Amino acid sequence: MRIARFSVDDEPKYGIVETDDPEGLVGTVAVLDSDPLYRPVQFTGETLQLSDVRLLAPVIPRSKVVCVGRNYAAHAAELGNDVPAEPLIFLKPNTSVVGPRDGIVYPEQTNDLHFEGELAVVIGRICRDLPRERAHEVIFGYTIANDVTARDLQKSDGQWARAKGYDTFCPLGPWISTELDVSDLRVSTELNGELKQDGRTSQFIFDIPEVLAYITSFTTLLPGDVVLTGTPAGVGPMLPGDEVAISVEGLGTLTNKVIVRD
Repeated sequence: MRIARFSVDDEPKYGIVETDDPEGLVGTVAVLDSDPLYRPVQFTGETLQLSDVRLLAPVIPRSKVVCVGRNYAAHAAELGNDVPAEPLIFLKPNTSVVGPRDGIVYPEQTNDLHFEGELAVVIGRICRDLPRERAHEVIFGYTIANDVTARDLQKSDGQWARAKGYDTFCPLGPWISTELDVSDLRVSTELNGELKQDGRTSQFIFDIPEVLAYITSFTTLLPGDVVLTGTPAGVGPMLPGDEVAISVEGLGTLTNKVIVRD
């Protein structure tokens, strides 16, 4: 099931998507009466064309976006970092979240803005001290994320809050897939049509159950929280006017352009 959040005449709604288009530009969406993250799926009976709606970020994180750094050995190596002995966790504010086709704003404070394509986990239940063998019980579904990073600020600040926390630095979408085997999926990123990242989730240093168990050992995850699972090798700079498209096998494609705020 592909669950989308979308707007018609600026009114946010939820629906189930039927499409063969990885970006959801063509197809239909069956409208739901409420957010299925919090209530059982209930259809209104209305069906819309995807061409007539605007896809939004499929989830508005209730409290936080939790991210795993250096979860691919090749990515750690390309930045000159050691492979971590345990999951390297950082946070992005929920105000950094934007949706498909929304602009990624290039801040004036950076000269080195990078894309980082990732698989993201959407949490469906409150969880703390989660045993890894029960991780599947708290996962609502999966979506695609771009962990946008001001690489120069990441280096100069000595911590990552500003470098990864600007508004628009967490595009999510195009929908949430609730039925997906994520053990070995291709994760790829194209910049202006040129392939830049090409990895597989089977290359995770720490798999999703281990990541969720680690995170919940020190903080509670809430319904609607999003966990970014790490990026493959190949990260690099993007400039105003560039278009970045991140694809996860069997899930779809998240596309955004880099813009300068007026």
